[in-house]
Amino acid sequence: MIQRQLTRRIGAITPELQQQLAGLSLTQLEDLAEALLDFSTEADLVAWLQQQQ
Repeated sequence: MIQRQLTRRIGAITPELQQQLAGLSLTQLEDLAEALLDFSTEADLVAWLQQQQ
């Protein structure tokens, strides 16, 4: 569901980013579901993922 929302928000997601998303915990996915509302580009997603490491 989150990947579909991201695709609608920022466009196609690279396989590398899809792999990173698959490795997120449930808590991180819940946080991402809220954060993605503020995303406008893929760079926003990349920055968010970097903060999670």
